[in-house]
Amino acid sequence: MTRLSVNVNKIATIRNARGGNNPDLVQVVRDCERFGAEGITIHPRPDERHITTKDVYEISEVVTTEFNIEGYPDERFLKIIDEVKPAQATLVPDGPDVITSCAGWDVATHDQFLTDVVARIKASGVRVSLFMDPDKEQIEKVPLIGADRIELYTEQYATQYLKNKEQAIAPYFQAAEFAIQLGLGLNAGHDLDLDNLAYFNNNIPNLDEVSIGHALICDALYFGLENTIQLYLRQLKN
Repeated sequence: MTRLSVNVNKIATIRNARGGNNPDLVQVVRDCERFGAEGITIHPRPDERHITTKDVYEISEVVTTEFNIEGYPDERFLKIIDEVKPAQATLVPDGPDVITSCAGWDVATHDQFLTDVVARIKASGVRVSLFMDPDKEQIEKVPLIGADRIELYTEQYATQYLKNKEQAIAPYFQAAEFAIQLGLGLNAGHDLDLDNLAYFNNNIPNLDEVSIGHALICDALYFGLENTIQLYLRQLKN
């Protein structure tokens, strides 16, 4: 069954808006796992707009499920990965000034850079996933640089879902089948929600994990965090 990794960035955003420690991010991580989350995802950006470097180390002390740290692989990020040794490092091509991840890697352009950082991360015993568009020409280069998985960037799917869900899922299904043929593991994330998640999960073969933050925290404002996590888990079981 596809695992649900809860991205807690937005909890840190709320906390940072007022300073102090309310909500308590570490306690939220504990509670997410207690409520059924099968993983915790964070994205410690250089400007610390949400997750701070201090948060990374504090969360690493309490997380008991799969810990996924995503980010651009600069020296700061690589140092964190080497010291924390999460289960998975998800590499995204974001510059420091972007609001949120908005594109997958151009592996062909950055092949040597990615080969070097992937080797460095895997030497620490950490699984590596690359944030990718559903582009078979790019995906076919991923095994050559040594990454273990790809995370399909699903904003385009989410945008098109309400217009034509069959058309929206088609490139992702093709990309997923191709990735599986190449021996890659498969994750997905970005704008997946209670409306579109079940259809995506039911039509993408061998999906290992989805990482969901923004939509899940928005839903929790209405349904409560425990109930919301259970609602998302049900989408992955149906």
